Amino acid sequence: MKLATIKLRGTEQAAVVGGHGPVPIETINRKEHANFSSDLFELLQKNQLAELKEWYDSGGKSRLSEMAAVTENEVEYAPPYRNPRKICGIGMNYAAKAEQLGAVPPEKEPVCFLKPATCLIGPGENIVIPPQSRRVTAEAELCIVIGAACKNVSKSDAPSVVAGFTPALDMTAQDIHAKNPRFLGKSKWFDTFFSFGPHLVTADEIDDLESIVAETVLNGRVAHRDRVANMIFHPWYIVSHLSHILTLLPGDIIVAGTPGSVVIRDGDVAECRLSGFAPLVNPVSTQVDRKRSGGRYARFVI
Repeated sequence: MKLATIKLRGTEQAAVVGGHGPVPIETINRKEHANFSSDLFELLQKNQLAELKEWYDSGGKSRLSEMAAVTENEVEYAPPYRNPRKICGIGMNYAAKAEQLGAVPPEKEPVCFLKPATCLIGPGENIVIPPQSRRVTAEAELCIVIGAACKNVSKSDAPSVVAGFTPALDMTAQDIHAKNPRFLGKSKWFDTFFSFGPHLVTADEIDDLESIVAETVLNGRVAHRDRVANMIFHPWYIVSHLSHILTLLPGDIIVAGTPGSVVIRDGDVAECRLSGFAPLVNPVSTQVDRKRSGGRYARFVI
């Protein structure tokens, strides 16, 4: 099952993506006399994803095709949700990139960092180059979305706490980080420095996680490409490892590493492509597109 959040009548609403486009959950509720949350984050918090999947697998998928959808050429996607509790990042997780950066032999534990929710934007919204930096990079990543609260979960049990996967772009003010390795956090905390979406694909839809290819794309050209199979730390290991450090909660986000980064500038278009997923595309600017961001950043001076 594919889920998304779409901009509809001035609001952001959760939808199930059918073959003819996204069907708002409020439409499903009306047609099926159901009571699923129309907010994707709340859907995860209330543990309704399992119920929605059961409805989908027990005939809902076929009935979905008869419901009114927003066509793909008309839909405007938002991020799946705006305010996760945590955004966890894993660095240097592809063997080729780690070797390129001199991180060989691989560390016994992954490089970890956190990003604030204020970084977050969605498909089509501007990545804003901050005036403090002259070298910002974008990295395509496989994004893991947690579906159940967990602590000290084993690697074998990790799939049971994952809601699904989605493309992500992680930005870094590379010149700030280069001044001092301790500035890694600061280099990643700027507004608009994290994007994810458009579709959240539930874990049961992924037949072969290792075969997914991640591509960092700049202005339509593939700059870096690698397979999940070439990660140093497998996504299930990452979930388990982080859960032994902190409690993971529904809606928490984990970005699992990038095959490579690209320097982005005003006027560029950055993209994350994951095989089997709709691409995540974000323009690059020196100012926020307030119309597309729903006025969220109107209080900030750029």
